[in-house]
Amino acid sequence: MARVRQRGTDIELELRKALYALGLRYRLQVPLLSKPRRVADIAFLGPRVAVFVDGCFWHGCPLHATWPKENAEFWRAKIKANRARDADTDRRLRELGWEVVRIWAHEPPADAACHVSKIVETRKHRKQTATTTDHRYLRRPLRKPSKSSK
Repeated sequence: MARVRQRGTDIELELRKALYALGLRYRLQVPLLSKPRRVADIAFLGPRVAVFVDGCFWHGCPLHATWPKENAEFWRAKIKANRARDADTDRRLRELGWEVVRIWAHEPPADAACHVSKIVETRKHRKQTATTTDHRYLRRPLRKPSKSSK
């Protein structure tokens, strides 16, 4: 297991290329939680979108996961623990205002990039409209027009 790559996998590289081609800029391997430590594969800090690229075997993909016959108890416990950790990470990040996107390794990178792009753009748009139209986010309170300006 020590030789299994945790970052820079082929699917992750292809997804990053597709995101970059769509004009999105991102950060890599961003630690979003410190205790317990959780690191996003790709993160968009402004709109607060965290992308995790999950391998079908390691995270128990419902379409492609297989249960090994050798040392079955160990692997079943390992994969279930990974799923529980993923659910815990998702819950904690959502409580902090992050949008969590999980991409399976079998998904086409271009489709995944389009999905991520839509989420990032939606969150950017929401943030911009909230800061420009909602007076609570302005630095100065709105003033009533003076009588002399009528």
